[in-house]
Amino acid sequence: MHAPEAFYDLLMLLLIAVGAAAVFLRLRLPAVLGYLAVGLAAGPSAFALVQDVETIRSLAELGVVLLLFTIGLEMSLPALARIRGALLGLGGAEVVIASVVTYFAARAMGIDVPGAVVLGGVVAMSSTAMVTKQLTDQLELGQHHGRSALGVLLFQDLAVVPFLVIVSGLANPGESPIAVALGIALVKGALALGAILVAGRFLLRPALTGVAALQSRELFTLTALGVALGSAWLTASLGLSPALGAFVAGIMLGESPYRHTIEAEIRPFRDVLLALFFVSIGMLLDLSILPVAWPWILLLFGALVVFKFALVFLLCRLARMPLEAGARTALVLAHGGEFGFALLTIALDGDLLPPDYGQAVLAALLLSMAVAPLALRFNRAIVQWFVPPAAANAAGAAPGPDNESAGAVLLVGFGRVGQQVARLLDEAGLTWNAIDRDPVRVQNARASGAPVTYGDGTHLNLLEAAGLNRARALALTLDDPDAAIRTIHQVRTAQPDLPILVRAPDDGHLNELLDAGATEVIPETLEASLMVASHLMFLLGQSTDDVMRRIRSVRHDRYEMLRALFPGSEDADPERLEMRAVTLPGAAGSVGESIGALGLDALGVQVATLTRAGTRTDAPDDGTTLAPGDVVVITGTPAALDRAEKRLIRR
Repeated sequence: MHAPEAFYDLLMLLLIAVGAAAVFLRLRLPAVLGYLAVGLAAGPSAFALVQDVETIRSLAELGVVLLLFTIGLEMSLPALARIRGALLGLGGAEVVIASVVTYFAARAMGIDVPGAVVLGGVVAMSSTAMVTKQLTDQLELGQHHGRSALGVLLFQDLAVVPFLVIVSGLANPGESPIAVALGIALVKGALALGAILVAGRFLLRPALTGVAALQSRELFTLTALGVALGSAWLTASLGLSPALGAFVAGIMLGESPYRHTIEAEIRPFRDVLLALFFVSIGMLLDLSILPVAWPWILLLFGALVVFKFALVFLLCRLARMPLEAGARTALVLAHGGEFGFALLTIALDGDLLPPDYGQAVLAALLLSMAVAPLALRFNRAIVQWFVPPAAANAAGAAPGPDNESAGAVLLVGFGRVGQQVARLLDEAGLTWNAIDRDPVRVQNARASGAPVTYGDGTHLNLLEAAGLNRARALALTLDDPDAAIRTIHQVRTAQPDLPILVRAPDDGHLNELLDAGATEVIPETLEASLMVASHLMFLLGQSTDDVMRRIRSVRHDRYEMLRALFPGSEDADPERLEMRAVTLPGAAGSVGESIGALGLDALGVQVATLTRAGTRTDAPDDGTTLAPGDVVVITGTPAALDRAEKRLIRR
């Protein structure tokens, strides 16, 4: 296909997908439903908007590869060890029982052995892409049902390899015996995974350290993509699932200080390509069979969903999982998956299933995937509708939300200030995570066990990868106020209620930081002044309560009392707040008028003190009448002070 036509296909799909996703999201429905609908409409059996379907499918497969890579980044080997029960026990039992029961059911219906084997593998699979993406978006992947579902899905992905070998052997009986081919595939898989593990530990991490030291975001993005695609290519070249290689590579980098930055750089590519993946799934269905086969399609759909839900729920209860968590795990897995489509495609190409049967199964799988986003989105509400909380608690479920943690404080910048804040949080027993752009500092901190990762914390996608959605508070310890302002604006769009504390060198950007959405701003120079003054007052015998009351008052007023200064010869900032003393001559027009009647507030000027006959009054009220010889100390910007002084001494 010529390049303009290829670009036209992609453009049409993306434009329609954007519109459909916007409609579904406005209806509070998952965007995945919109992508599937676009695929149905654009497919060859409907409006045929896309000519080169294979190119779209190739791009879509990259989306699954990048998804598994980012999931691997979040897992790491210790995390896999924690879900080994779900991975090996629950996942293994689900795949074996589902495939065996489906095989015998298909044989009882008159389907021959090859077709029954294919259907067994198809029914055993669920959609890794759909479940992991939506549970991640809903912050449920770390919950009990999310971890259990992920363990089952990972085992299903591993089981794809022997299923592909068996189905390919049945479709091409003239090649090597299935047992030999399966043994060769297992050996290849072990070699590929071993190579990725070794390369990840001894080559990838040092290489990423060198790339990070160059401070080039583009180079880091290219390197991250190269790691993901290179690992996928290695396993694909050995006849294994490319997503498996990407997943293992992600695991290897999951314990490195670069995992959050890698995830942030990969995410935009992943999300766009995953949208194409779900569009490509919708394009598989031949709509012409619906008027004839719809009763069988609905029957197959119901049997698939009910059987998988009952099987997974039973296995969860046998594993002593709480009632609600087991039901939610079963609900999010009760559908077909993308690898089931792959097995079905090979079977149809090899004539292992009659075309009509294959299309009916395909339609049932697609229908289950169309319903799955709704089940995923509302899995908690659906389960609690059938299983009241009291019954769930009586069966062993923990009451209330099952979030694993209340979240940590997220520190952006791990220099001197960031490290001191972290030590104080440690002493208070509060958890924290930090992001810093200095790779050497990050390596040294991680060597001591500190939870510090590499990256530019002024980018929202990196903050989200580092856990912004789960954070209890965000502390910006950067020494760049402009970067802090940009970061606050981004964070406020995503997390309107998150407490944000900002370190500022001085009060020059105080109002801008507060207007951007900072909860608290701590200007270092003003805080130093408060500390010096408080120590002096303590030394001079002031009571602790009195000193703390004064300190709290200054902070409550946003340091307003400390911000205005008498200027020196080198101070020439037109926006800086200054203090100026004005002595009123006897002929001044303001003599005899009240402070409020002068309208100084409208000029942006405040009266700080009034000294009369040697007696000073702080913050005199608006009703105070001015007299000859009064010394009025006013605060404001230089230009505002000039205007106010003219008004005070006018004749």
